[in-house]
Amino acid sequence: MLKKINIGTRGSKLALFQANLVKDTIVEQFPDYSVEIKIYKTQGDKILDVALSKIGDKGLFTKELELALLSKEIDIAVHSLKDLPTTLPYGLTLAAVLPRAEFRDVIISLNNTTTNTFTSSTRVATSSLRRQAGVLSICSGIILLDIRGNVETRIKKMSDGYCDALIMAAAGVQRLGLDSYISQIIDPEIITPAVSQGIIGIEARENDSEFQEIFTAINHKSTHMMAVAERDFLRSLEGGCQVPIGAYSNISKETFTLHGFVASVDGKKTLRSKMTLPLNDFKKIGTLLADEMKTSGARDILNSICR
Repeated sequence: MLKKINIGTRGSKLALFQANLVKDTIVEQFPDYSVEIKIYKTQGDKILDVALSKIGDKGLFTKELELALLSKEIDIAVHSLKDLPTTLPYGLTLAAVLPRAEFRDVIISLNNTTTNTFTSSTRVATSSLRRQAGVLSICSGIILLDIRGNVETRIKKMSDGYCDALIMAAAGVQRLGLDSYISQIIDPEIITPAVSQGIIGIEARENDSEFQEIFTAINHKSTHMMAVAERDFLRSLEGGCQVPIGAYSNISKETFTLHGFVASVDGKKTLRSKMTLPLNDFKKIGTLLADEMKTSGARDILNSICR
């Protein structure tokens, strides 16, 4: 008789793609398991007429899944890791991650718009304070528009004339096979990606030993190191309010490099820094880089936003 594992996910095409990728990964390595996918509608899926920065996005796309985990309706929840708050509810843990996909942001357009062609009349749509700050730091007079909805909905809005370009995570666009809309993969030194962007995270109950063998087998170690470092960096800086923060990692055979970004909402103040440590220090580097950036101006930027 097959053992069973229940996966919880949001219902968008991208979320289902990611949940099915986790399902296939489990079944491939553990064929004695039957895997069922259960769909949940989160608050973020219901509130589509308000900017994320106005309602706060901590747990907006994850809370309902976490409640299902805690009540044992599901055994694991699959997330775009960038949506998962850095502090998890008591009893839950980030159990595993899949290999990181493309971590950068992209420009989506119908007319080959790029950061080099931005002008004061270019209409760029994004719901992210981090992306807005990055765009404003390049072209202060640009027209920024808020936009909500899944990838396909946003592209349709653009096609209907709402904006000239969108900025989105490359991974989601590529996972849906919509690469033809990409006019630029953005250099992370121009617009720094969200923490853990491109990573699929698997959340589970902390002491659920029944599935530990699965988590250990499917966890991608180098991606997990990146997730730990970047999430520690964000946790050390965010302070409970909406702040333009980004980070990404590079791993070599012996070293771990973490790149960090903090900006004012208007993009007039930006701070970028990086730190390289021995690979085994990946659990320290997030907090260390955050502390270094605080003393270099990040604290002043954060205080001005979080008053």
